[in-house]
Amino acid sequence: MPTYHVEMMEGRTVEQKKKLVDAITRVSVEILGGQPDSVDIIITDIKRENWATGGKLWSEPRS
Repeated sequence: MPTYHVEMMEGRTVEQKKKLVDAITRVSVEILGGQPDSVDIIITDIKRENWATGGKLWSEPRS
C-alpha cells in the first residue's frame, strides 16, 4: 500500500492532522483496496520562514 508524504506549514492542530490522516487512509482503502493499517502517512511541519512562493518567504508580509 502507499506511503504519503504531506508537507505543510506548521500551525495545524493535532485534531486537524487526525482528521486529515483518517480521510487519506479511508479514501486510499476505498480506491486502492487493502487494509487501513497498511497506509503510511508522514506529516512534515515546515516553518513559514523555510517556505517560499514566488521568490518571497511566507514569513514576510504579503499583500
